[in-house]
Amino acid sequence: MKCSEFLQELTNYLDGVIDDRTKVELEGHLSWCHNCYVVCDTTKKTIEIYRDSKLYELPDDLRTRLRSAIVSKCQGLKKPSSEKI
Repeated sequence: MKCSEFLQELTNYLDGVIDDRTKVELEGHLSWCHNCYVVCDTTKKTIEIYRDSKLYELPDDLRTRLRSAIVSKCQGLKKPSSEKI
């Protein structure tokens, strides 16, 4: 099985909606392909985190620093209005 074939079946694998033969092939691929293993594991963990659906309140100081960093980064991305394209 190629990595591209694995990636095409990843969603079905994680949802558990594949036949036994395909599941064995995918798990065989995961046993030797580190890159696909990482993609699968990371995707599975991401789904688990979002499935939990708990909202976590950020501490005020962290929220302030995060907002400041985002604003600063966005301002750095803006081109000066006098710059010609």
